[in-house]
Amino acid sequence: MAQQVLAQVNSNSSPPASPQPPRLRTAPRKQERDPPQHREAREAPPPQPAMAAAADENQDLTRAFAGLGGLGVDEAALVTALGRWRRHPERRAQFRRGFPGFFSASAGAAAGIERCEDEYLRHLEAEFARFKDAAVLWALHPWERDARWAHHVLHGEHGDGGRAAHARHPPGLLVEVACTRAADDLLGARRAYQAIYHRSLEEDVAYRVTDATASLLVGLVTAYRYEGERVSEELAAEEAKALAAAVKAAPAARLVQNEQVVRILATRSKPQLRATFKIYKELHGKPLEEDFAGEPCLQDAVKCLDSPPRYFAEVIGRAFGDDADRLAKAALTRIVVSRADADMEEIKDAYTKQHRAKLADAVAKNTHGHYKDALLAMIGK
Repeated sequence: MAQQVLAQVNSNSSPPASPQPPRLRTAPRKQERDPPQHREAREAPPPQPAMAAAADENQDLTRAFAGLGGLGVDEAALVTALGRWRRHPERRAQFRRGFPGFFSASAGAAAGIERCEDEYLRHLEAEFARFKDAAVLWALHPWERDARWAHHVLHGEHGDGGRAAHARHPPGLLVEVACTRAADDLLGARRAYQAIYHRSLEEDVAYRVTDATASLLVGLVTAYRYEGERVSEELAAEEAKALAAAVKAAPAARLVQNEQVVRILATRSKPQLRATFKIYKELHGKPLEEDFAGEPCLQDAVKCLDSPPRYFAEVIGRAFGDDADRLAKAALTRIVVSRADADMEEIKDAYTKQHRAKLADAVAKNTHGHYKDALLAMIGK
């Protein structure tokens, strides 16, 4: 299905260095009786414009494949190389032989060909897919987009993963959708989920999430929070103490299954929760999310409810890490596309505070080709 979010493949390897052009052998020199300076002038190798051009072409093609170490492929450089090498298959063969780690010599019946390693082939397929994914996601209605993301988490890569699919896909994306969207937008995503998949989102969450996070996730996706600014300081103090009591009781009872914790996080308005989190930090000297260590679902929920821009900036930063896996890299596309019209300016400010760099500069450095151009257009300067 064109709209389905494609899996992103992790690649932490950097692209190999540009292969060097082969050294040409020269014919043996005859005995000369000329003065030494004349011999030196005549023996100096003539310029090799063809070799220099071949080196440039190899560099262009290597740059085209540079997405193996980042996000996206430089399609423009690849197209240029394809045009120049259209009638020179020997140059492609030379490039393959000089690209160690990417191509390897085959043996047996396939001897005589340079075989592309399966791992790198999968990497390339994923890198070329990134721009297409961003374009398709950008075109979708936000409610449909969220519904399809939630379905992808619950049903696995191809929508038929069975109840075990949740084990392969962490619930962080469900928490993100449930806790960072406005009440009407979350309700819209639930409506879209019903229209597309002919069952409710909360039904699928309750059935397919079989671990301890099930009750919290059902509560989060079914919430319709009050969105006014009215806050009760008395209630905030009371519930800060209730959260502290739950933390003190752990790990005898898992926090994610604590009824008070689930009730507070799944029902209170975001301004009310921020007041509660503030009082908790004042009483205990550290933010609640730190006391939820070991409970990633709870930690993500607190971060998303407290400050979505700060949460999104952290997730984007992880996408650029050397150890980023395919899900971490997929999050970059997801966040930029979904927040471009919402709180992108706040995310940019949060990213600068966290990483001491501009988000646009980080994207320009770590992504490639038309994928990079699309992200920068959505991020803005």
